[in-house]
Amino acid sequence: MANLNNTTGLTSREQLQPDLERAVTAVEAALAAAKKRGASAAECALAHSRGLSVSTRLEEIETVEFNQDGSLGITVYRGQSKGSASTSDLSADAVLIAVEKADAIARWTEADACSGLADKALMANGYQDPELFYAANQSPDYAAEQALVCEKTMLAADSRIVNSDGAHYSSHCGFRVYGNSHGFLGHYMSSRQSLSCMPIAKEGDKMERDYAYTMARNPSLLNSPEAVASEAAAATVARLGARSIPTCSAPVIFHRDLAHGIFGQFAGAISGGNLYRKSTFLLDHLGQQIFPEWLSIHENPLIPGGLATSPFDHEGVATQERDIVTAGVLDTYLLTSYAARKLGMQSTGHAGGIHNWFVQAKAPQLDADLAALCKRMGKGLLVTELMGQGVNLVTGDYSRGAAGFWVENGEIQFPVTEVTIAGNLRDMFKNMVAMSADVDPRHGVQCGSVLLADMKIAGS
Repeated sequence: MANLNNTTGLTSREQLQPDLERAVTAVEAALAAAKKRGASAAECALAHSRGLSVSTRLEEIETVEFNQDGSLGITVYRGQSKGSASTSDLSADAVLIAVEKADAIARWTEADACSGLADKALMANGYQDPELFYAANQSPDYAAEQALVCEKTMLAADSRIVNSDGAHYSSHCGFRVYGNSHGFLGHYMSSRQSLSCMPIAKEGDKMERDYAYTMARNPSLLNSPEAVASEAAAATVARLGARSIPTCSAPVIFHRDLAHGIFGQFAGAISGGNLYRKSTFLLDHLGQQIFPEWLSIHENPLIPGGLATSPFDHEGVATQERDIVTAGVLDTYLLTSYAARKLGMQSTGHAGGIHNWFVQAKAPQLDADLAALCKRMGKGLLVTELMGQGVNLVTGDYSRGAAGFWVENGEIQFPVTEVTIAGNLRDMFKNMVAMSADVDPRHGVQCGSVLLADMKIAGS
């Protein structure tokens, strides 16, 4: 994007405002140009992000990267034929050229009965500021200090930590603008900061590594560099002496850092694109029992400052609170306007993804924390790392490399590595036994650790 402010020092709302105003002007110009060319409809989106990332390794600064990304995308409709084009240059001439190219494509594209803007009645008119932006120190000196303190503390935490894959601090902020020929024009600012580190520990001739991180929109909510370092060091040292286990079937706990991924697979299985393509194992499951009765999933897109908060989706549709699952029963699919038309339904405001899911459990299936969940399990595998992408949403088959800890008598006995866990998502959803209440707040899907009754474990 042309003519942006410097990315050093404190970045505030006031500093971003001129760039946002230029972006809004460019979107308005694109929509006006499309109308002038005789388009039946048009929509335009612009996302911009800027910030910096600093990486250190062995207490030396390894990389300092400044980032500025932003482009305008315009879609022009002629009836139900459409064409799209984009530009990172927001000058008046460049925007006009992008509109002309999109219009030219629309003239040659075959009509699709389901294409077009989302319904006008669904637009997010009168939305409130989602409060996603917080001023942040984006100076390289500050970022380097955070990463260096984190790595130095990590390396000094335990004599068995002999190396480092580094520490990383990043701070990014930006905005999103969306408008269409319904007359809707919406925008909001956002920011995000993070700090992570990855130590390497050695015992004998075996080496292990793990990591820890903190992430928040508000810099004041980040954990301290020392706290991140201590967490990473403890997690890494705990993995020393890891070994495989014999092939078996056993209960499995997905640690809270991973459990959100299971529900992410569920979100994919009920998304409109997979549904109308008939490429999901949850086809025609609306209103059916998917999870146990003690489990529900609630979505709230309007939480101020939430990591997955958004007042409108990528089509301008107003987002709203809704129950995704109630007492284990699937209440809704996740639909864009195109998918909704394909299925003869209405958009649910999920163009661009899901918004702040809260996975909720009822007593007595809700345990206080991971330790209590291990005691409930008694004997089985606590999974703290997953590898590979062995998930098939068409069949629900699930097979991934895993590492973690073997549990007996409700207590961790030894670290485990080089195993594969396998099952089917349909069975995994129904065979959830309990969940812990120590929710991980760093994801758009918030849940505790999850205990499954049984999975196949392939080991030595």
